[in-house]
Amino acid sequence: MDAAGLDLSRYLKPGDHIVFGQACGEPATLVEALIAQGAGIGNLSAFIATSFSGLFTPETAGAFRLSSMGAIGALRTMTKAGKLDVVPVHVSQVGPLITAGIIPCDVAMIQVGPADRDGNHSCGLISDYVRAAVDKARVVIAEVNDRIPCTHGEAIPGAAIDVKVAVSRMPVEVPPAKIGATDAAIAGHCAGYIGDGSVIQTGVGAVPDAILRLLHDRKDLGIHSGMLGDGLVDLFEAGVITNARKEIDRGVTINGALIGTGRLYDFAHDNPAIRMTPTSYTHDAAVLGRLSRLVTINSALEVDLTGQVNAEQSGAAYMGGTGGQVDFVRAGARSPGGAALMVLASTAKAGTISKIVPTLSGPVTTARTEVDVIVTEFGAAELKGRTLAERTQRLIAIAHPDFREELDRAAFDIRQRGF
Repeated sequence: MDAAGLDLSRYLKPGDHIVFGQACGEPATLVEALIAQGAGIGNLSAFIATSFSGLFTPETAGAFRLSSMGAIGALRTMTKAGKLDVVPVHVSQVGPLITAGIIPCDVAMIQVGPADRDGNHSCGLISDYVRAAVDKARVVIAEVNDRIPCTHGEAIPGAAIDVKVAVSRMPVEVPPAKIGATDAAIAGHCAGYIGDGSVIQTGVGAVPDAILRLLHDRKDLGIHSGMLGDGLVDLFEAGVITNARKEIDRGVTINGALIGTGRLYDFAHDNPAIRMTPTSYTHDAAVLGRLSRLVTINSALEVDLTGQVNAEQSGAAYMGGTGGQVDFVRAGARSPGGAALMVLASTAKAGTISKIVPTLSGPVTTARTEVDVIVTEFGAAELKGRTLAERTQRLIAIAHPDFREELDRAAFDIRQRGF
């Protein structure tokens, strides 16, 4: 059927819990339909891990109650308005929690590509917890979009889909972020940890893109990541990314989400060098443990003087989420020849506050026992295996100079006690 003929009341019951495909795999047509019809069905709730579409706003929140693993992408306005229920969870656990019924899934709403000759539908832009939702749901409604790339890897059998809605629309796009001087400085410090044959995990944004621009002289880089952005296309086309030295999946980039623009989507279409896999593979400790030279790149909102990382909340404002950070920090820190880089600017609010702090203003996302390297525009602080007193010295050295004296006073007690 087409979208105009979709009557969700035929498939949804009052009180149903819906799970959406996320990020650029968000089924925008189905989301729009649920926003328009949800209030008439009544008492609906939905989960989406991240969203970049801008469709979820305080004004549309009356159609159903939305939950997420954090205020990631375009969901911050929802948290500010008190319209988003945050589920603290690693993205790698979303699928298992759906399977266990802890994150309820009566209805799965997903986006897929057209059926292939065997009747299977490519997951296209997202593969992380999609299959878990499909397998658990009473009803699976798929937006079959002929404009998404048909990617290799995870696919949904046609027989598993109860309702197919044909659409032809450009999927959600996330343009590359503008790279500033601070981003470029952070990237310069990070690039030194990435050598020939390194395997990279990264997110999207200004710092990851700035790092990738500095790697064109490297050889045989590999990718094993939860997401990929436009910044990687240049490295593929330049022959820098070959995956030739990986111990597993040699010659193939492993990924769970394509988050970018049409340039990335066109590159990924029917490209056997890119394989879309669920989080049970991209984030699995046993899989990651087989990779040497794994360099993981994640971001923080603030870091305290002992190395604890907050990537979720700034004071009263929920601004991020756990995502896959902990899984990849642990893997990078333990990988032979690898590193786990945690990146952040040294200040926020036009330089008025330090992001290296005596005490976190929000939760601990990554424990200090897991943290490896903290990077700001002023340098890299290698913390693994260092005493608490040594950590304070190294972190103060990469803080903004305007705050170092204040931080040094705050660190005095730690240095005196040794703990």
